[in-house]
Amino acid sequence: MLQYVDEYLEYLEESKRLSPRTIESYRTDIISFIAFAAERDVTEPGDVNRALLGIYLGRMRQQGRAASTQLRCIASLRSFFQYLVRRAVIIQDPTLLLESPKPERRPPKALEEQQVDKLLAAPDCDSPQGARDKAMLELLYASGIKVSELVSLSLADVDLRMRFLRCAAGEGKERILPITRTAARHVEFYVHEMRDKLLKDDGEDGLFLNTQGKRLSRQGFWKIIKKYGKSAGIEEEITPHTLRHSFAVHLLQNGADLRSVQEMLGHSALSTTGMYQSAKKSMKEVYDHFHPRA
Repeated sequence: MLQYVDEYLEYLEESKRLSPRTIESYRTDIISFIAFAAERDVTEPGDVNRALLGIYLGRMRQQGRAASTQLRCIASLRSFFQYLVRRAVIIQDPTLLLESPKPERRPPKALEEQQVDKLLAAPDCDSPQGARDKAMLELLYASGIKVSELVSLSLADVDLRMRFLRCAAGEGKERILPITRTAARHVEFYVHEMRDKLLKDDGEDGLFLNTQGKRLSRQGFWKIIKKYGKSAGIEEEITPHTLRHSFAVHLLQNGADLRSVQEMLGHSALSTTGMYQSAKKSMKEVYDHFHPRA
């Protein structure tokens, strides 16, 4: 099989225009398998079968190789044997019915509660932008909504007296979510004291506005949370999803049941919420009891 590797890699470079680093990954994966096959006296491409490939992947698992590494190896071998089929070196691709391992689902990164406190304390509420940013951060951590849902909120979507917000989830669906007293207080201050200072058009009903008086964009919020993460001294990378992840993790750490957290996040499958790791309680009861700021 070795005699075909160099010409295959040359094909990847000239026809596929792959980078040298990618080609080297292909080389490593293919040479490793060829050495394994040679140990079992399999040296011709036509003698490779699905059973041999399965044994090879089994050994990778025993060695503790990550699922992503196994998937990359399968992709490399599949591409190599498909090339040999096109060249008429072999009749059938032995990787054709090879079962791929399921990719690992790592839980998203979440901040510690102390880090969240520092992040939420970072905005200066004396300015319209600072009051807006404080309200957004508090509301995001209080509700666990997505950033796209946050910037889509209109004034009518938040009931500050009852401490609920209505969140559009797409396809005509919506969620009614509780929020903390702290979040409600900061949203109320922003709406009643500062929002008009950003407003340019009385017809604009967006809750959170930029300096042009329009709805703040997702990209705008990305810059905001990055800025406050830096000023709060948080070394971990913070993305707009970080507070959503932290919301879920902290509820579960404080004893909330998975099903209630699933409803709050709007996940269609419980397995998705299970990444954060049941008798059902009311959502409001679970929220008030377990959210660290409720």
